[in-house]
Amino acid sequence: MKTLANILWHFPFLGFLDALVALLVGLLLTVTIVAAPVGLGLIQYARFLLAPFSHKMVDKADIPVRSNLLWGTWSLLVRIFYFPIGLVAAVIVLFKIVGLCISIIGIPLAIILAKSLGTYFNPVGKVCVSDAFADEIAARADRRRFA
Repeated sequence: MKTLANILWHFPFLGFLDALVALLVGLLLTVTIVAAPVGLGLIQYARFLLAPFSHKMVDKADIPVRSNLLWGTWSLLVRIFYFPIGLVAAVIVLFKIVGLCISIIGIPLAIILAKSLGTYFNPVGKVCVSDAFADEIAARADRRRFA
């Protein structure tokens, strides 16, 4: 079912164009070096848009990997500066989601946008993972919380 939904996302709704735009903007921001954390997040978002019904965007902090302290500090600064832009983008996408839910045909697009609303708000430190991996991350977090 997820494969069929991904195919429908690309062909009638031209989802691959959204992925291409996100990839190009992400590459442009990454080349500027200053906005590289935002650019890398948008590149991950483009990867998500290639198969949105079988992937999820998760925070990199939820994945147990070693990170560079300097890169984490720079990402935090960029996240603070990006906050007003992300807030405006998230509100615009929220209105778009409500508008798409009015028609039955737009509901699949609204689902994808709703799944990625947090990425619009703040793409820094987000990673695209498969649904199974995201479920495993959530299950481990639940076990740690209740243990």
